[in-house]
Amino acid sequence: MHTIDQIFLFALLGLGTGALIAGIGLGVVLSYRGSGVIDVATGAYAMVAGYLFLWLRTDLGGSPLGTAPAMVLALLATVALGVVVQLVVFRPLRNSSPLSKLVASLGVLLIAQATVELITGGGGRIVPSVLPSGLVTIAGTRIPVDRFWLTGIVVLAAAVLWALYRWSRFGLATRAASESEASAMLAGLSPDRLALTNAVLATTVAGGMGILAAAVTQIDTVVVPLQVVPALGAALFARFTSFSITCLVGLLIGMAQSLLYYAQTQSWFPTDGGIALPGVNAMLTFLVIVVALWWRGSSLPTRGELIETRLPEAPKPTRLARPAIVGVAVVVVALFVVPFDYRNALAVSIAGMVICLSFVVITGFVGQVSLVQVALAGVAGFTVAHVTDEAGLGFVPAAICGVAAATALGFAAGASALRVRGVSLAVVTLAAAVAIEQFGFNNSTWGAGGSASPVPEPTILGVDVGSGAGLGAINGGLPSPVLGCLLLAIAVAAFLLVARVRTSGLGMRMLAVRSNERAAAASGVSVRTTKFAAYALSSCIAGVGGVLYAYALGSVNVDRFGILIALQFVAFSYVGGITMVSGAVLAGLMTTGGVIPHFLDAQIGLSTTWTLLVAGVLLILCLLLFPGGIAGSWRRRRVHHAG
Repeated sequence: MHTIDQIFLFALLGLGTGALIAGIGLGVVLSYRGSGVIDVATGAYAMVAGYLFLWLRTDLGGSPLGTAPAMVLALLATVALGVVVQLVVFRPLRNSSPLSKLVASLGVLLIAQATVELITGGGGRIVPSVLPSGLVTIAGTRIPVDRFWLTGIVVLAAAVLWALYRWSRFGLATRAASESEASAMLAGLSPDRLALTNAVLATTVAGGMGILAAAVTQIDTVVVPLQVVPALGAALFARFTSFSITCLVGLLIGMAQSLLYYAQTQSWFPTDGGIALPGVNAMLTFLVIVVALWWRGSSLPTRGELIETRLPEAPKPTRLARPAIVGVAVVVVALFVVPFDYRNALAVSIAGMVICLSFVVITGFVGQVSLVQVALAGVAGFTVAHVTDEAGLGFVPAAICGVAAATALGFAAGASALRVRGVSLAVVTLAAAVAIEQFGFNNSTWGAGGSASPVPEPTILGVDVGSGAGLGAINGGLPSPVLGCLLLAIAVAAFLLVARVRTSGLGMRMLAVRSNERAAAASGVSVRTTKFAAYALSSCIAGVGGVLYAYALGSVNVDRFGILIALQFVAFSYVGGITMVSGAVLAGLMTTGGVIPHFLDAQIGLSTTWTLLVAGVLLILCLLLFPGGIAGSWRRRRVHHAG
């Protein structure tokens, strides 16, 4: 087959994945137009529908159903899930900030992914095809006919939605409510009813495409939910309003990904360890989103809410000395007296606290949701592993290199969303986190490939201060309490720095930007400079956390810094208290490998997947019941009693 024919073949083969991306993108647009929610759980609805169809079609207690009834029941169940999410999660948050709604959808994503993972065990599954099979010859090239069926169906769905929104009373009402909920209510329209109807449409489209495309793309508990990332890129090009542009860009992204797969089979394509360079599709998606933000950024639509509740209060830290001294004393004593496994979990928690502290800066102080913080920690960790192994650097210079790498990359990722406000940083950093994981960490040159990169024992002035240091704990075993004390000292310095920032002029400017960017600019605050400072500071702190992780664990691997772990960090940061430094302490105790998960695993046998499920549930409960998190609730109770 000639090269041109091969390119043509792979471009058309990409229509299968492109149709799935386009379908999820249509669901994202429907959710946004209906309720102002950028629902990153839309890909999870496609996954749930695909797994339900697979179970009904091939299992169901030994009595599987036929194709049509299995598809109808799977789709109805998925729609019911979407209705429940709308009524239980998004409707109570209808007056909350767009950031809170987006974060709530992250919780839904975690719950859906973890639940299906626990039930099915994960892994890719082949789903029986719904569409006609066979080949069709076009320009001398034989193409599976199901790709054209999928393309035709998603194009038809986009056309129907366009007509529905353009000419029907429902479409006009939805457009009116998206412009001004107050005016819509005065006209007798119900924004809640419109949001629910759009949620039904969104889950129907996403779930239907999840079922239809599953036979082409397979079904997976991680890959399919994350198809929402390229779908967000398509929706960004469409300004979250145009169904036709969303559909077209989604199909083009799928075709581009397929062409990249073809390029990977060529001898000229860059390799890593003898195989094609990994993660190029994720990097393509990130670049698409960056281009969309810069092209459409200044004109991205905003939704007219009736009332908008701001993020929780970020109070000034007061009387830091006493809680800091008491906390340090408790941790130091614990490092010497608890068993070795809990010492290790405590060291991991200390590193996790610092990463959660970076969320306090970027989200709690500035109101920007960044999902790349854990990936930046991974960048620092892998940098430490490489410079110590390849350049022979010691603890201090290696740590500086790791933090510098994380700061530079985080600054660049944040700057790519500088032209826009609100949730755009969350979108671009979600894509950045996936790209860093798949393109960077899975690359043996920059990351570790499929293995772990060892990190040598830290030494200061020739003295071992690592897990094998001479000063042992009462119960013996590794790691040495000396390592925990070193990590603790660095973490305390980071916490004191952030507390000082909150009370400084920079902190006041950050809060002004969080409250209202236009008002802050009118009062003389440089929004651009303040955001740059926040990106740099939060990335630097995330890098410090990554360095601590590397030395606490003695190695770094891809699983420790994956996107699902990153979402879990976001969840627990909110649960602990996203606007307070004490909230980061509580969040660190709950993160993967930390004290609380280790206790639950040792005593009850709860796995990491259960931790993800718990994180999703607690995140939604936190947003609904106590937006200030545990630390914020404690503070309000203390202030109430003092008053």
